[in-house]
Amino acid sequence: MRKWWILVVLIIIGFIGYNYLYRAHRNIENETPTYVMSGNSISNEFLNYPDESEKKYLNKTIELYGLITQIGTHDITIDNVLFCQFNELVLQNLKINDSLSVKGRCIGYDSLLEQVKLDQCTVVVSE
Repeated sequence: MRKWWILVVLIIIGFIGYNYLYRAHRNIENETPTYVMSGNSISNEFLNYPDESEKKYLNKTIELYGLITQIGTHDITIDNVLFCQFNELVLQNLKINDSLSVKGRCIGYDSLLEQVKLDQCTVVVSE
């Protein structure tokens, strides 16, 4: 009888472990942003209060806006302080100095380049 209990406990632990490791991925595009602000504002927060800003923004969905300063195939830099990485190719109709709002997940601050990093970004279309 004792062997059955051990088997049941192992199955339960295995089920919990599997569900923990293989959780569904977040869909940042469908999430409501926790914060909406300019790229310069969040950059200044990271410069002045790095530890507090990391706790506040890290892994959160945020919407940021500013002027495009650099365009790559899968990334855009806004106001030289915000690096936005996209899963898809960047839209071809975007140009340098265009005003843009993006939504993405904050993955941290690069103190060497002094840029806030976002991934899974999408362009926010104003209605």
